Amino acid sequence: MPGRRLFIAVPFPTEAESEIAALVERVRADGVPGGGRDVRWVRLDSLHLTLRFLGPTLEDSVARAAAATRTAAATRQPFDISIGGAGAFPSAARPRALWLDVRAGEAQLAALAEAVDRALRHAGWELEAKPFRAHLTLARADGVPAGAAIGARLVAAAADLDVGFRADRVGLYESLTGGGPARYEPIEVVELGDPG
Repeated sequence: MPGRRLFIAVPFPTEAESEIAALVERVRADGVPGGGRDVRWVRLDSLHLTLRFLGPTLEDSVARAAAATRTAAATRQPFDISIGGAGAFPSAARPRALWLDVRAGEAQLAALAEAVDRALRHAGWELEAKPFRAHLTLARADGVPAGAAIGARLVAAAADLDVGFRADRVGLYESLTGGGPARYEPIEVVELGDPG
């Protein structure tokens, strides 16, 4: 199905992005074979916590997705998030994705994700039922020989990481691919707790 690849997410403030970028640079510069260059790192200037991936969305449905984002945002208040610790999906031995964990604010993120799902269903979306797992994807490592070593370095480097910020916005984004890591362009970003 053609369309724009959309998702709804909580964006990171610049200060939090800078702290995480410094962590990634330390991991990449460490003596792991290839320095982590084969791992496909995400862009560090548009970090976000995905609440719901919508996938290819027809142009005439974008406004409905934006309205659902506004509806969900109005039902939740700002809250604090702490990022720290790391892991890999599906396992550290054979990672496909490397991620940072949400240490605080996970219950509020889950409640916001549920509000997003409710608003989307009300707007006519059929959503697959899968449990919400709050995490920040940093890299794709599927098929990368040094993936496990890079994952181990990330886990060690992030053990004491504590990046905190106030989650006060949620947005509808488009994922643009081609020519390097995906770029995430905001379509609409709204404040939490704002009745509009």
